[in-house]
Amino acid sequence: MLYSPRIRAALAFALKVHETDQKQKRRGKDVPYIVHPAAVGMILSRAGADEDTVIAGLLHDTIEDSAPDYRVTRPMIEDLFGARVADLVTSVTEAPKSVPWESRKEEALAHIAEYSHESLLLKSADTVSNAGDLVDDWKREGDRTFARFAIGKERFVGNYRRVIAALLAVWDGNPLAEDLRALGEELGKMG
Repeated sequence: MLYSPRIRAALAFALKVHETDQKQKRRGKDVPYIVHPAAVGMILSRAGADEDTVIAGLLHDTIEDSAPDYRVTRPMIEDLFGARVADLVTSVTEAPKSVPWESRKEEALAHIAEYSHESLLLKSADTVSNAGDLVDDWKREGDRTFARFAIGKERFVGNYRRVIAALLAVWDGNPLAEDLRALGEELGKMG
């Protein structure tokens, strides 16, 4: 079964965390945040990921983006979806937003070298979704796109380019390698 009860439950859980609990939007846009984890799940499915990895894709931002009153934890994900899903989600979860942006991104970048193939695929799908949205927005709005990010265009784009390079460097067989390379080229055009 491709659209299993577990995948439906994960989508419902992500919808509750991102939409019901906090009406979360994509930064600077009137787009419900749930579109992003749904896209990551779809990318993973098209890349041939197994069910646990697709579920982790749907849930990948639930720990770091949950509302203070409805905090999502690793044990909660493990109870609902199993240890493997919880491990995958935890592997790509960044440090809390109380940690400075630069430190969070450097730590996340350093972890890529330690990832399993499933975590690499999950991080790749997340990057393809986020960087793809950024490229699309930039093609429509130009540099105004970066007004919604406090850290500035150079640092923001540079981080994505470093993440893409790291993902490509550690796994030759990454099913999303072509997508990552194409996005890296598009990001390079931003100057």
